[in-house]
Amino acid sequence: MKVLMFGWEFPPHILGGLGTASYGLTQGMSLQEDMDITFCIPKPWGDEDQSFLRIVGMNSVPVVWKEPTYEEVKHRFGTYMQPELYYELRNHIYADFSYMHTNDMGCIEFSGRYPDNLHEEINNYSIVAGVVARQQTFDIIHSHDWLTYPAGIHAKQVSGKPLVVHVHATDFDRSRGNVNPTVYGIEKNGMDMADCIMCVSELTRQTVIHKYHQDPRKVFTVHNAVSPLAPEIEAIQPQKNPKEKIVTFLGRLTMQKGPEYFVEAASLVLQRTKNIRFVMAGNGDMMQQMIRLVAERGIADRFHFPGFMKGKQVYEVLKMSDVYIMPSVSEPFGISPLEAMQCSVPTIISKQSGCAEILEKCIKIDYWDIQAMADAIYAICHYDALYEYLKTEGKKEVDSIVWEKVGLLVRRLYDQVLSHHHS
Repeated sequence: MKVLMFGWEFPPHILGGLGTASYGLTQGMSLQEDMDITFCIPKPWGDEDQSFLRIVGMNSVPVVWKEPTYEEVKHRFGTYMQPELYYELRNHIYADFSYMHTNDMGCIEFSGRYPDNLHEEINNYSIVAGVVARQQTFDIIHSHDWLTYPAGIHAKQVSGKPLVVHVHATDFDRSRGNVNPTVYGIEKNGMDMADCIMCVSELTRQTVIHKYHQDPRKVFTVHNAVSPLAPEIEAIQPQKNPKEKIVTFLGRLTMQKGPEYFVEAASLVLQRTKNIRFVMAGNGDMMQQMIRLVAERGIADRFHFPGFMKGKQVYEVLKMSDVYIMPSVSEPFGISPLEAMQCSVPTIISKQSGCAEILEKCIKIDYWDIQAMADAIYAICHYDALYEYLKTEGKKEVDSIVWEKVGLLVRRLYDQVLSHHHS
C-alpha cells in the first residue's frame, strides 16, 4: 500500500498539534509491513526522522526547468533528498511556470510556517503537488487539514487515485463560528472532492456533516493517540516545591483555547488559598489581554507567562505541574491533555473537546463553568487521594491509547475506499 501524503509540518520543526499528529499517525501506520508513505511538506530542515517514511520537500521540487549540476543539487537538498529525485521530478513539469517566482533551482520557496501570504503558499503548494503526483506511484492520497486539500485535489485529478482528507480542525473551531469564507470554501471543496473524510473526533465529524453538508457515509471518526515518551523525556526529574502547587495551561492564547476562563478560575481558587502558582504557557493574540486580566484580578504575583514552549521545555513544565488544564471552547481533539497524563499529571479538560470522548480518568467541566473549574483545581491540590488516583489511573489510561491502533483503523478505511474505487 503506497500512500502519497500531504502535510504542512513535521517534527522537530512544528508550530502546533498538526505536526505532532502527523508524526504519530505515520509512525503508527508504518508498523504495518507493506505500508509505504511519502510525506510532502513545504520546507524540510533536514533533521526530520525519515526512518519510517520518505519526506519530499515541496521547496525542492522544480516547476521551471533549470540545469544545476549533480553536486549543486546534492549541496542544496542533500540532507533530506537524493539528487536523482530532483531530476526525475524535473521530467514531470507539466506547464510553463516561468511567470512564477522561482529560485536558481527552478523551485518555489516556502516559509514552512503560517505566513501572511498563506493563501499564496497554499496555491503554490498545490501547483508543486501536480509535479509530485505525476512522478510518484501510489495507491491513495491523504491530505492533512485545509492547507493541503487543494494539493490533494490536484493529485487526484492528475492520477485518478482516491483522495482521503483528514480534518484536524475546521474554521468553525478556529473562529468560534465567525468563519472566513475563503477558508471555508477551501475546506468544503476538499471534503466534496474526497472519497473519505477522517475526523479527529465525533464532535468534528458532526461539524463536517452539518456545517459542510457531507454524506455521513463517507465521514469517519479516527481519534488521535499519543506517542510513547522518549527516554530523555522520561529522565526529566522536576524540582518541586513541596509548599506550592503548580497549575498549568499550555496552548495558543486564542479565543478557541479559552484562556480567560483559566484566569477567572485561578482568581476564584486564589480567594480560598494562596499556595498555588498558575502558569500560562503559549503565545497568541490574547496574550496582552490575559496579562491585563491577571493584573485586574490582583493575582499577578501568582501568575507566570513563560511564552511559547516547544519540545523538551513542554515536558519540563508538565512534569513540574500538579494540575494540567485545557479549558478549550472548541477543541476538535486536543493532544496536550494526553501528553500531560503521560507525565502523570492530573488533568482537567472541557467537555467541549474531542479527547473527552475517549478519556475517562480526568475531570471534565464545561469551559464556561469557572466555578466547577476552580473546585476541580482546588480539590486536586488539596485532596491527596484524588491527586494520586488521577495521577496513576490517568497515566495507565493514556498508555493504552497508541498510534498503532489508529494506524490499523486508517488502513481499514483505505482498504474500504480502494475496494469501492475499483468496483
